[in-house]
Amino acid sequence: MVIGNAIRKATDGIADFLKLESAGGLLLMAAGVLALFCSNSPLRHAYDDLLKIPVEVRFGSFAIAKPLLLWINDGLMAVFFLLVGLEVKREVIEGELSTPAQVVLPVVAGVGGMVAPALIYFLINRNGAALTGWAIPTATDIAFALGILSLLGDRVPVSLKIFLTAVAIADDLGAIVIIALFYTADLSIPMLFGAAVAIAVLIALNLLKITRIAPYVIVGVILWVFVLKSGVHATLAGVAVAFAVPLKTMDAQGHAPLHQLEHNLHPWVAFGVLPIFAFANAGVSFAGVTLTALAEPLPLGIAAGLFVGKLAGVFGASAVLVRLGLARLPEGASWLQLVGVAALCGVGFTMSLFIGSLAFEGPEYFTALRLGVIAGSTLSGVTGYLFLRFASAHSRNPVVRG
Repeated sequence: MVIGNAIRKATDGIADFLKLESAGGLLLMAAGVLALFCSNSPLRHAYDDLLKIPVEVRFGSFAIAKPLLLWINDGLMAVFFLLVGLEVKREVIEGELSTPAQVVLPVVAGVGGMVAPALIYFLINRNGAALTGWAIPTATDIAFALGILSLLGDRVPVSLKIFLTAVAIADDLGAIVIIALFYTADLSIPMLFGAAVAIAVLIALNLLKITRIAPYVIVGVILWVFVLKSGVHATLAGVAVAFAVPLKTMDAQGHAPLHQLEHNLHPWVAFGVLPIFAFANAGVSFAGVTLTALAEPLPLGIAAGLFVGKLAGVFGASAVLVRLGLARLPEGASWLQLVGVAALCGVGFTMSLFIGSLAFEGPEYFTALRLGVIAGSTLSGVTGYLFLRFASAHSRNPVVRG
């Protein structure tokens, strides 16, 4: 009875998570379309002016002054990475990535889905000035991908949705490492020291088994300021806070603080942070843009990396593991359905745009960057949907084992 209730509770939790991510993905689509509409209508100048509004926070001689766009990319996205960090920690300790048998297929698929796109981008841009954008097509937008997957309803086995989520989590962990190692500015030693002190305080809170969320949030805001001023990208502060929030220590109500914070953050991120980011970053004017613009190295590298690289990397790595007997296909899934999910991993959108904003600071790259991301993500989304719909309609018994 107890085991049955636990299984039912876990299943309901996964279902709620997938529903929330799917709904958030649909809202992301709407935000992206709205941004494109604004950028290609008489509202274009108002849209641009909105994102350039200066916002300043000052305490005496200390000030943080940025345009609204950078507050969104550096501030709101830190909240998103806080949620990503919470999900990664939970999955590694007690979820889909907690045992070797569970972790091998999605993690290896995630690695393949990062290496292949980066390699394709590198080959196309190896002789150009845009080589710093090699990590742009390595990203997967899980909310967008699950939003597309949700359009198929129960035609797709739940195991594939969990597989896609696990691949995206491994992908997010890789993105965290990439941002930390490759996309940092000139470092400020005093600010890094302040960040180290803040992290030490977070660790102490965890060791002291503090279960109230407020102390972690307060120290996290201080950490964000130090990291922002240090030259390391500020979003990584969210990851550091997430790893400090207790998972094994229960509060007075018997709840793990990590579970509570993750549950509370999900709707804000799914229905607030990511749509706002998409609206602020997806706007690209097509005035004067022709199809030949996609043949330029930067947009072509991004689009080909997302569309070809992600599909080949995720499916290829998965197929090798299954054929070698080191892993099995997700329960109830066919090879054709796995191809469809691998294609959906090429929907980079918000994550690709975010990494692109770190790789290229000059406005001369913005149109090509957004054009490549939108083209690659659209091709991947449509292809993945069609493969999954075709596979569901023409397979009565889709289970195929390697």
